[in-house]
Amino acid sequence: MGVEPVYTRDDLIRFTPRHPTFVGVDSDGCVFDTMERKQKLCFHGLIVSHWGLERIEKAVRASAEFINLYSCWRGQNRFLCLLRTFDLLRDHPEVLSAGVELPALAALRRWIESGQPLSNAVLKQRVEATGDPELASLLVWSEAVNGQIAQKVKKAPLFRGALAGLKQIREQSDAVCVSQTPTEALVREWRENGVLDFVSIIAGQELGTKSEHLRLVAAGKYSADRILMIGDAPGDLQAARDNGAHFFPINPGREEASWEDFVREAYPRFLAGRYGAEYEAGRIAEFQALLPEIPPWKQK
Repeated sequence: MGVEPVYTRDDLIRFTPRHPTFVGVDSDGCVFDTMERKQKLCFHGLIVSHWGLERIEKAVRASAEFINLYSCWRGQNRFLCLLRTFDLLRDHPEVLSAGVELPALAALRRWIESGQPLSNAVLKQRVEATGDPELASLLVWSEAVNGQIAQKVKKAPLFRGALAGLKQIREQSDAVCVSQTPTEALVREWRENGVLDFVSIIAGQELGTKSEHLRLVAAGKYSADRILMIGDAPGDLQAARDNGAHFFPINPGREEASWEDFVREAYPRFLAGRYGAEYEAGRIAEFQALLPEIPPWKQK
């Protein structure tokens, strides 16, 4: 195997259009059927074991699954979702009943509020600069997650229909992978499936937020109505809105049908300049209805 490519923010800034249209495409849960496997096999079990929460494991897993997979926070950066998971747990009936003390995570909250990029590399720098034990522990957890993913989630399959969509995009648009997954994992998964050359750049969490990725690589280089973001999470929709771009959702639980619709109808509309507001609004409404804000145990 050759040397893995290394991407930087300068690659996004210097990107030169070859086509009149641009497509940003998310990876986990959008192109690859990896979200459930990564979260349930790797992330959630390590939350339980790392913070010693075995007594409330069922509640931890329910909260983590809701935040990361089945809510309007699906697909956000791992550190944001970790904080939201613990915040949701604080008044969970099983946690209150068990009398388990949860970590405050004050240092994590301060880091998130600082506006710094939320990546392992930046976290490591912050640990070295501050010596904060909470952040050091957080880094151990995050690196363990990466190790588990590399070990347990190999040759992750593409959703049926995604390959056909990627082939169409490569032929007629410029394309970049826009994700909050660590770049190393993204490059490995795209290479393992033989689709690394379907996009010009792999932009992971180290290169900033999804909104920043789109702004750096596409804003001012294409007309806003010639930019399309494809994703399975509200963060993908927000990235599109932040840049005045169009959005096409890969609906969670309905991924194969979504890709079929993209190939058959949505992408031809986009290329023809007919991806109108009414059509897009209908797609987004269907997507948002699948990802509520209130977890099942709080609903009446």
